[in-house]
Amino acid sequence: MSAPAPAAAKVAVITGSDSGIGRATAVRLAEAGLDVGITWHSDEEGAERTAEEVRSLGRRAAVTRMDLTRLPAAADAVDELADALGDRIDVLVNNAGTGTATPFLDLRLDDVRRVLDVDLVGPLLCGQKAARRMIAQGGGGRIVNVTSVHEHQPRVGAGPYCAAKGGLGLLTQVMALELAEHGITVNAVAPGEIATPMTGQEDTDVHTEHRPGVPLGRPGDAREVAAVIAFLAGPDASYVTGASWSVDGGMLRMGPMAGSHMTGDDWRRP
Repeated sequence: MSAPAPAAAKVAVITGSDSGIGRATAVRLAEAGLDVGITWHSDEEGAERTAEEVRSLGRRAAVTRMDLTRLPAAADAVDELADALGDRIDVLVNNAGTGTATPFLDLRLDDVRRVLDVDLVGPLLCGQKAARRMIAQGGGGRIVNVTSVHEHQPRVGAGPYCAAKGGLGLLTQVMALELAEHGITVNAVAPGEIATPMTGQEDTDVHTEHRPGVPLGRPGDAREVAAVIAFLAGPDASYVTGASWSVDGGMLRMGPMAGSHMTGDDWRRP
């Protein structure tokens, strides 16, 4: 009697996985035994480095470019990567994002539309692609949308970013309700200040940085966010859906403006 064929490896697609949180998540999911689809926008070399790390862990990796300002075509990258990794997808992590640092009265419509497309409409379309494939293949799936503490609270100069991340947070809840009958869970992860290229802190040792306005007193490491994403993408989170998980060192308890702008520790004393 022949042995049963081994089960196909699960596949995760992670947008914006050329650096930072995306790269850390790709490595963490590869460690958990998943093959990984990687997208990049402007750093192809970084994406290839991520792929090398995934392959060094014995998992398959596929790489493609995704420009979420070019919608709806950009979302086709989800199908492309799923096809390349065995014609399936089990996990989608919508991580790619962008923002502005522009006062409200100075915002230009083109910039607003760019941020909304990358941070909100793009994840919506990628989520549709992934969910349709998950439903067709059966067995459920996991979608994790990377939002921000600004899903929950505002920041001066970040109007489009806050609007997009707030919208993505509520979209996450709607997706969770509608996709639950198919065994697909949908959750958000809301990082605070994380040491990544996006915050100008690539390769920073977070334990040497002081942030008086953050209760834990430092920025976060991308691997700390990846650990929460990996939990939500894995079997131990099978009864978790529609939730937003803050990974912020307590910043939301202070308010993001205070968390990033306070210069002393006087608040710690009554």
